[in-house]
Amino acid sequence: MKEPFPGALLVEENRPNVIILLTDDQGYGDLSCHGNPELQTPSMDKLRQESVRLDNFHVAPICTPTRSQLLTGCDALRNGAYSWAYGHECIFPEIPTMADIFRDSGYRTGHFGKWHLGDNYPFRPYDRGFDASIHHKGAAITQTPDYWNNDYFDDHYWDKDEVRQFKGYCTDVWFREAIAFIEECREASAPFFLYLPTNCPHGPHYVPDQYREPYRHLGHKLSSFFGMIANIDENITRLDEFLEENELKENTILMFMTDNGGTAGVEYYNAGMRGSKGTLFEGGHRVPSFIRWPKRNLNHGQDLKQVTQVQDILPTLMALCRLDAPEGFYCDGVDLTSILLGGESETLNERKLVVQFTRRPPVPQKHDACVIWQNWRLISGKELYDIGNDSAQENDISDEFPEIVAELKRHYEAWWQGIEPSIQRVNAFPVGGENTQVVDLCLFDWDDYEGEVNNTPQRSVRQGARIMGDWHIEIEKAGEYTFEMRRWPPEAETAIAGGLDEYRAEDDIFPEGISLPITKAILAVEGQNREIAVGQNDATVSATLSLEKGKTTIRSVFCDKDDEVLCGVYYLRVCC
Repeated sequence: MKEPFPGALLVEENRPNVIILLTDDQGYGDLSCHGNPELQTPSMDKLRQESVRLDNFHVAPICTPTRSQLLTGCDALRNGAYSWAYGHECIFPEIPTMADIFRDSGYRTGHFGKWHLGDNYPFRPYDRGFDASIHHKGAAITQTPDYWNNDYFDDHYWDKDEVRQFKGYCTDVWFREAIAFIEECREASAPFFLYLPTNCPHGPHYVPDQYREPYRHLGHKLSSFFGMIANIDENITRLDEFLEENELKENTILMFMTDNGGTAGVEYYNAGMRGSKGTLFEGGHRVPSFIRWPKRNLNHGQDLKQVTQVQDILPTLMALCRLDAPEGFYCDGVDLTSILLGGESETLNERKLVVQFTRRPPVPQKHDACVIWQNWRLISGKELYDIGNDSAQENDISDEFPEIVAELKRHYEAWWQGIEPSIQRVNAFPVGGENTQVVDLCLFDWDDYEGEVNNTPQRSVRQGARIMGDWHIEIEKAGEYTFEMRRWPPEAETAIAGGLDEYRAEDDIFPEGISLPITKAILAVEGQNREIAVGQNDATVSATLSLEKGKTTIRSVFCDKDDEVLCGVYYLRVCC
């Protein structure tokens, strides 16, 4: 029998269940227990009261890096998923995830909600350790990888490989399916690990009107945002009541956190912090973090002020649950069980952390980071703040403390040297293997893109945006491959050159899908080029190429009769 993970607790053999509840784009100030003067979150407040609070807890300033760090315990620039799109939102396949580790230790594993770590093999949730998964695709509902015209209500989601419709509002669906998963595990007397990352309150801010009503006086945008949080809060009550009624609450570790700093609520209330989602200031990466486990007395409402980071959650859960570490396991995070149980840790008091992700272009830039040490924050390698005396980060004091700047830069240089090899690596989508006979790609997966319009929302497809980019694939065996090119996804049932009517989603309108004078497609793969005529009624056109084994790049565009490029091929299916 393997030794338990270092620092594991000697607890009873009936290991605890684990639930991680992760909300999307909810900032530190978007809870009433953190001082928000309008928003009411009684269930989150109650959970906070019943938990140990990591009150100096840091994530990445955007969604994917936080999720990859949570699930691997590794810095995002080390694990490969350090951006929010462009093919750089996928964890390197050889790195084990939290779900892998729990499943290998005898747990049933379930995921319901947002994934945002890759929509193709081997990056999907059920490739990364989850027995059950119901989720939307892309970074948000209404984005280009997601089912066409999903609008938060009665949407189509992926149940593993099957697409099916689920009745109800998206957050209600995630919690309903999660509770059904817990019930199955309870009936089988099986411990469970449940990862429940909601897509809300990420925009677009669609919510049943009843949740918006108490905040109507704040205007439509803010009342919608607060209403989405109120709906999550109500679902937390439903989940907690289920746990209590079924005698699961006592031995279930329940963690609540959010994935980045505030968004729609920041201008209204930001708990005195500077910055928001996407920034390196405190408001971009300090988020709520509550951990409750009544059986081990992690329910006493204590605030822990030590600097902690999302990478710490995996090693901490491995210790609390006595999970074996996989062979060759590496982790940037540390085990927090000592401070959770009331002990001290000199290591935590002196540790230095780096917060870094990337925007566009996808390759991270040196020093585009925040280095954290106690109350010090070094931003972009040059601005220094002491948040103990300046929580709003208004005064750059780098000139007054050059020795602190030098110390934090030394730490960063050593850290950068360690992660630099990883950021040169580009994930390629495998094609032609046992699990990749058919691979669907879309513009979300381009390695960056050319054009001024964002390539991720479905609106860009409707507008016929003049954007294009490259896909990276890895041919797993030499042979003939067919490339099916589309402007619209199959479920839109529209010709390549055709248009679509506008679509009303709640009180929002998806614009009319404009027609384009497309007459041909051009496909370029591995030095081979094909021109394919596009008929007026063609929904898809295809070409077959003979390809050698190995990595290659695809570019495909649609043109008019004068050979002017109108747009990239937005949706591509590769078959062997």
